[in-house]
Amino acid sequence: MQQQPDDQQEWVSKTRHKKEMHDLQDLGMQLARLSGDTLKKIELPEELREAIAMYKKINSNGALKRQTQYIGRLMRDLDPEPIREFLDKLQGSHAAYNAFLQRVEQMRETLLESDDALTDFLRDYPAAEAGQLRTLIRNTRKEREQAKPPKHFRALYRYLKEAMEADNPAAGAPEEEDGQGGEQE
Repeated sequence: MQQQPDDQQEWVSKTRHKKEMHDLQDLGMQLARLSGDTLKKIELPEELREAIAMYKKINSNGALKRQTQYIGRLMRDLDPEPIREFLDKLQGSHAAYNAFLQRVEQMRETLLESDDALTDFLRDYPAAEAGQLRTLIRNTRKEREQAKPPKHFRALYRYLKEAMEADNPAAGAPEEEDGQGGEQE
């Protein structure tokens, strides 16, 4: 029986090796979906930044596939853990922001259902103006009764979101990915 020296690498099957390469490609594609400002916040080699910028400019499917493979090839030379940690942190901030937006939606519904909720809201969020909020709530209720388009409904959402962010700046929007963002209804 032969003993393998300790300095030799562990044998990896071809399937496992291909899976690892595809995982790196997927990680590179997650980077490619980030906005330019967000991408600047992570330390990457210049060659990879250029490859990602080129990927964003390409329209042809064949060229996109080649560029994806090239990005995956460049990713092999990097330690993927710091990139994964950055993306996980970014994902966490998106999840927290989505939870905040859901709280805003719930507050809007609560305010539309009950007049007592307005007093509680004004106590919790002193930055909100009572008169403007009452007007928005009244107009939204009238809008619902008359089955009109939700103009005031949206305005109430925006106002609540701004008021809740003003009293809790940490609830602000996370870094945007390309093609995402916008208001939830």
